[in-house]
Amino acid sequence: MGDSDLHVEAKEHFDVDHDFIAHLNGECLSWAGMDGDALQEALQAQGAEWYKLVKERCPHLFAAAPVFVSEMQLQQMRAVIAAAGEVLGAPEPGSPLGVFYGYDFHLNEQGTHLIEINTNAGGGFLCSVLIDSQHDAGLYGASPVPAEVPHQFENHFVEMFRNEWRLVHGAAQLKAVAIVDEQPEAQYLYPEFLLAQKLFESAGIAAPIADPAVLQAQDDGLYCNGQRVDLIYNRLTDFTLQRFPHLLSAWERQQVVVTPNPRHHRRYADKHKLALLSDADGLRTKGISQASIDALARGVPQTRLVRAADAGQWWEERKQWFFKPASGYGSKGAYRGDKMTKRVFEEVMQSDYVAQRLALPGERKVCPEGMEPQSLKYDVRCYVYDGDIQLIAARLYQGQTTNFRTPGGGFALVRVVE
Repeated sequence: MGDSDLHVEAKEHFDVDHDFIAHLNGECLSWAGMDGDALQEALQAQGAEWYKLVKERCPHLFAAAPVFVSEMQLQQMRAVIAAAGEVLGAPEPGSPLGVFYGYDFHLNEQGTHLIEINTNAGGGFLCSVLIDSQHDAGLYGASPVPAEVPHQFENHFVEMFRNEWRLVHGAAQLKAVAIVDEQPEAQYLYPEFLLAQKLFESAGIAAPIADPAVLQAQDDGLYCNGQRVDLIYNRLTDFTLQRFPHLLSAWERQQVVVTPNPRHHRRYADKHKLALLSDADGLRTKGISQASIDALARGVPQTRLVRAADAGQWWEERKQWFFKPASGYGSKGAYRGDKMTKRVFEEVMQSDYVAQRLALPGERKVCPEGMEPQSLKYDVRCYVYDGDIQLIAARLYQGQTTNFRTPGGGFALVRVVE
């Protein structure tokens, strides 16, 4: 069989594979749903006050249906993550690796597409509750990351943070982790901070939730309410820490471990890296393996740096591209080219942006109780630590962003089917 025959056979297999997955995601199939009662019981088990907070502040945190992916799509995502790891490398020895890297994918009839990499991806603790709640539900398909026992993910999370500490301080005991974000109690995902706090404290680790302003710099490090902070679980979106000089100084002087930290963001999450990952010729000159180059060519939409000198060409081709600020996050300041006004376009041309070939998200039909069926967009997020996928979840939404305010939407279970 020649190469052309293999290519045709692979495409036919992909088409059948995609058609079956699209059918599962395009219908409200009672036999392919999840156990909603079990999820509610798992949420209530976190405590009455916590459950009340979730129901009142973010009632659309968890989706009404699972998202189905194929084994082929799962393997493609794994291949892209491994290839990106080869290209971008790892932090220097003696440094933390960075917790909760999020690789976000759009899955559609053209393939599996890495849209971006985040180094402070939220949702891991919440998704572990979702996944655990379905452990004994006998669902259709398989878990993309098999959990042999309930609460496996939570145990792995605690060990991950302890490993971040060990990489810097060896066998010394990790005593205090500060969960840090601006005005944390006002954050939409504040319930997740409470889950993390509960998990750390159950492992014997103090875990205050703190605004950066609460952290006090002293000669030997940072303190929170009189207790020295060993490690900061960083949920801030100022990835450089320039707005928080006392945190930046303590980290640079190795008085506190920060994870993820500015080096992690520069290495992995700066959007310029997407241009590197999609540049096959450039990767070849860097000595990257052909297998990784091929995986990235299939799995990373072409991404280019935006330069004002090319404004005329960008305007003509804008409908083919999605424009993203190089240092942005959460779709802030991001625009589909076909929806840009001339004014916004001109602002983008004068700013630090990249443009990525448009790769539309897949769709999942949901049938929330008491509501009309509707089709929602979805992406698939792989939570990664030290190159390994910890867990995989999807996010269902309407509009341009995953805002967890869509009835029937939110974090969704992912099931793998043949």
